[in-house]
Formats: sequence, structure tokens, C-alpha cells
Amino acid sequence: MAKLKITQVRSKIGGTKKQHENLRSLGLGKIGRSVVREDGPQVRGQVGVVAHLVNVEEVSE
Repeated sequence: MAKLKITQVRSKIGGTKKQHENLRSLGLGKIGRSVVREDGPQVRGQVGVVAHLVNVEEVSE
């Protein structure tokens, strides 16, 4: 299964509560932090909510 590298590139200030919670559940919260997650519908949905705050890359391992 593919993995996604998710990096926060913009601040969560001014975002909705749902966006704050999605960033926290992804393991992000500060600009420049990155996490690697298994690709799946749940992760894709969370990324979709905060797509304007993060960069997403596919990683092969």
C-alpha cells in the first residue's frame, strides 16, 4: 500500500474547529512538520479538509 508524506505549510490560525481537529489527528500543528501515513480513504478525507494548509507527496518504501 502506498504512503503519503503530509507537510504543513500554512498556519491553522483563522481556520475552523474541524480544520484544527483534522490537523491534530494527522499529527501536525506547526508549520514545517511532516508525517508519513498509510494512504486510505480516511486519511484522504482528512487531507481534503485541510488541503489549503498542507502539501502531500506519495512516498515509496
